[in-house]
Amino acid sequence: MFKFLEGTHIDFMSKRKLALILSGTLILISLGSLITQKLNFGIDFTGGTLIEVAYPESIDLDSVQTALARKGFTFATAQHFGTSKDVLIRVAPREGVSQNDISAQVLAALQEGHAGVELRRTEYVGPQVGEELTEKGGLAMLYALIGILAYVTMRFEYRFSLGSVIALVHDVTITLGVFSLFHLEFDLTVLAALLAVIGYSLNDTIVVFDRIRENFRKVRKGTPAEIINASINQTLSRTLMTSMTTLLVLIALFVFGGEIISGFSLALIVGIVVGTYSSIYVASTVALALGVSKSDLMPVKKEGEELNRP
Repeated sequence: MFKFLEGTHIDFMSKRKLALILSGTLILISLGSLITQKLNFGIDFTGGTLIEVAYPESIDLDSVQTALARKGFTFATAQHFGTSKDVLIRVAPREGVSQNDISAQVLAALQEGHAGVELRRTEYVGPQVGEELTEKGGLAMLYALIGILAYVTMRFEYRFSLGSVIALVHDVTITLGVFSLFHLEFDLTVLAALLAVIGYSLNDTIVVFDRIRENFRKVRKGTPAEIINASINQTLSRTLMTSMTTLLVLIALFVFGGEIISGFSLALIVGIVVGTYSSIYVASTVALALGVSKSDLMPVKKEGEELNRP
């Protein structure tokens, strides 16, 4: 697979200005959407009531939404849970109304059209818990980026560490922008997907950086841009093979996995596509722009090393 990519000589770095314009445009759109529309947080973050009901036969979600809207639950969301007979309903908290009252009102609204509706379970997430999840989720991403900055600095060189972190921020921002722009629900599963995207994108970037470091030490002639180009071409088949096989699984999950994991799958699909692009263009381009050179990556000779050689 991808054997046709072996021995390629694509001049990636000559297109780095176009890549910069593309990335800048996507980030501006994402930031604009995040500022104006914000994220559509699920009840994991906002608090609310989660109600699972079972119908005697398959039910259309539009009829469920209509029944809820008639009783004032305009902003409640419904999705199939496992089968087309099981429905998961999310209701935002109502001031002065208890969890039991909300679940009873929802069940009564649904039973007006379908007498056989059964209540399976009810869960409640308080607003305070939602605020803590929002804060801790953001801190988890921040700590991950700080840890990555320290790790890549120790393993490679600070120019590479800045390139990898900027690439990761680029990937996360664009993925969040997709969810904000299309008003997709952002819950804990999507947050978990974002953390997975950080790990996946970093792994791709490290593979490219390893080859760049190796070539900087081994190749005697060539500009930094030429060596980076050669390194990306040498790892291109591995990068695309890993991305494509992962995407095949994620697309299958997105299509056949149901609505419960659709957000998780979509976040990973967007993150992997953007992460593959950023490991080729963003991380390496930033390192090149910061002036990485052969002397920065040569192993440091210890004092007296020559004298100790036999």
